[in-house]
Amino acid sequence: MASLSLNLAFRYLKSNRGGVFSFTSFLAILGLSIGVSSLIIVMSVMNGFERELQDRILGVVPHAVIKSDSAINNYQLIVDDINELQNIESSSPYIELQGLISTGSGGRGVNIIGIDEDIEASMSILPDYMLLGSIANLKQDNSIIIGTWLAAYLGVGMGDILNITTSDIKTSIIGSFPQSIKVKIVGMYELRSELDQSLVLISHKLAQKIKMIDENTTSSIRIKTDDLFSADLIARDVINSIDGELLDNNFFEIITWKTTHGTLFEAIKFEKLLISLMLFLIIGVASILVLSTIIMTVKSKEREIGILKTMGASNHQLVKIFLYQGILVSAIGIISGLFFGILITVNLDSFVNFLESLTSRGMLDAYFINYFPYHLDFNQIFFICLLSFIFSLISSLIPALRVNRLDPIEILRHE
Repeated sequence: MASLSLNLAFRYLKSNRGGVFSFTSFLAILGLSIGVSSLIIVMSVMNGFERELQDRILGVVPHAVIKSDSAINNYQLIVDDINELQNIESSSPYIELQGLISTGSGGRGVNIIGIDEDIEASMSILPDYMLLGSIANLKQDNSIIIGTWLAAYLGVGMGDILNITTSDIKTSIIGSFPQSIKVKIVGMYELRSELDQSLVLISHKLAQKIKMIDENTTSSIRIKTDDLFSADLIARDVINSIDGELLDNNFFEIITWKTTHGTLFEAIKFEKLLISLMLFLIIGVASILVLSTIIMTVKSKEREIGILKTMGASNHQLVKIFLYQGILVSAIGIISGLFFGILITVNLDSFVNFLESLTSRGMLDAYFINYFPYHLDFNQIFFICLLSFIFSLISSLIPALRVNRLDPIEILRHE
């Protein structure tokens, strides 16, 4: 009888005029296909943008910084100790300053970081995004590397001289005044992110000069971990693992990327959640179409149901006919949505290029990248398909149970 239920489900799926699908079945399949493919495309693109943003910002921003309430002496010994620990990819001395960078025509507040140019390639992605010059150019005296956006804002180029004024106070016999130094532009980077307008790099040696500390001293230590999302826990373990004699009984503070940029990525996750909920409304509408399809099928097949009941078919067997029909509609819609969703996602760049050629304008000029990144998260795709199937299954079961209430005597009496 199970094979009979399945055969009848296939027959009811088709149009009475010989078509592959009835009109209502086609609408339900189309709705599910659009809903599933839309979710896959949008979520994959948002995953891609999130990954690009994560790589370009968190690839430069320190995973964790260990700061002291006073100068850290003999920092190289501490760095060597940290590099031997588990979960640590690399570490380096790090000095962060807030200052004003200016030319004769204007200025802008920036975040100035003093780095060890010899090991910066192992600490961040900035060396890979140098548009002009290189990180190694910071070995030159009083040199600086800035972002292309900041260079355009200040109207400066390679070799130009800038003035840096920091909040560090220099005291002399004529009084106290902010520390100021002239620097030469030896490189420009372009991440196409917010960092291009606010982050400038100088050598650790020059930062020591500005902070007026000796060459064996630094203000903080930067850590790159092997697990970005456990950076705070790893940094605490680092402090507990360092030889106490090297720490000079200083009080250390841990600052991670979650403190500086955590809200940005939390906002992205929240936005993904809201968009997912809105797109699931499409699947909800498609599930209603499945429900309508089964209701109309049950209504139109009441005579056949009455005959089958008089022949000894149980309610359970009759319910399975329409449940199987709903499952077939759902499976076809979800599989086609999965196919078209993945197909469109991997060819999205070609589609965008085609639209740009038609409109003669760049669609991504306002963004930090000039292509549509995507990341197919197959766990996420499986969850989308599973949830869509559950919605459709429930929508199929509710009208299918209506068969239990049909009286074959009443049905056949009116025939």
